[in-house]
Amino acid sequence: MGAADVIPGVSGGTVAFITGIYNELIHSIRAIDARALRLLRTLQLRECWKKINGPFLLTLLLGILTSLLTLARLVNYLLQHYAILVWSFFFGLILISAPLVTREIKKWNLATILAFIIGIIAAYLITVLTPTQSPENLLFIYISGVLAICAMILPGISGAFVLLLLGKYQYMVNALLQGNIPILLTFAFGCITGILSFSRLLTWILDHYHSFTVALLAGFMLGSLNKIWPWRHTLEYRTTETGERLPVYDVSIMPWDYLSLTGKDPQLIGALIMMALGVLLVFSIEKAAALIKTKT
Repeated sequence: MGAADVIPGVSGGTVAFITGIYNELIHSIRAIDARALRLLRTLQLRECWKKINGPFLLTLLLGILTSLLTLARLVNYLLQHYAILVWSFFFGLILISAPLVTREIKKWNLATILAFIIGIIAAYLITVLTPTQSPENLLFIYISGVLAICAMILPGISGAFVLLLLGKYQYMVNALLQGNIPILLTFAFGCITGILSFSRLLTWILDHYHSFTVALLAGFMLGSLNKIWPWRHTLEYRTTETGERLPVYDVSIMPWDYLSLTGKDPQLIGALIMMALGVLLVFSIEKAAALIKTKT
């Protein structure tokens, strides 16, 4: 999940869905409520730990933090030098994940079909929005954290991409790499606020309208594929304070147009291999998760 959350267009929630931990994740977050805080305040630590499913959340959080701290530089490097191959891998991963997720839908009807279509359209429209310039004060960093974490736990909607739309993706990556504590703490506080409030709404919807919600989330996943299409043509750049030119707005193009528009090799064979590896990884994760469940 941490590795996915670093990449604009790939959602950590998608990885949670693929690995079969999504329901447990949002219900565990939902359990962090006023009663849990009372237990903590009265030093009933064991009861509080059990209520919020502490072992699960701590293990997951440590995994995400480990990935963010160790892979942020690597992912940044790979996206700069092997962008087509990286995007191809995640394209294959999400492409096969969406139909697998729909298997949780017990019964298809008009409502679930509409939810699926709405999810595709909504996610696609989000991917074609133009990133904006935004302020760098702590209040906006806090708001960015709230919005990004809400997107981060939704399959198909990338928290990193929301940061990109807000004009804060590169800013937060630099803050992470440079260890800018005030910015990171403000962003983290926004994330905590957002995830604790949004998880309550999401768990209620999943519990009461499960098939409808899963169809909507699967639609989000398919609609987001436009953002991670490997062959892209940049239409707009932004120059940083250091003079570096960063792409801020691009469009999907066909691989046979990529060479003529960009002058670069479309790496079609390598891209197809990476897509296949993404598909293989999803099937491997699903089989491993099913095996672990049978043993437990």
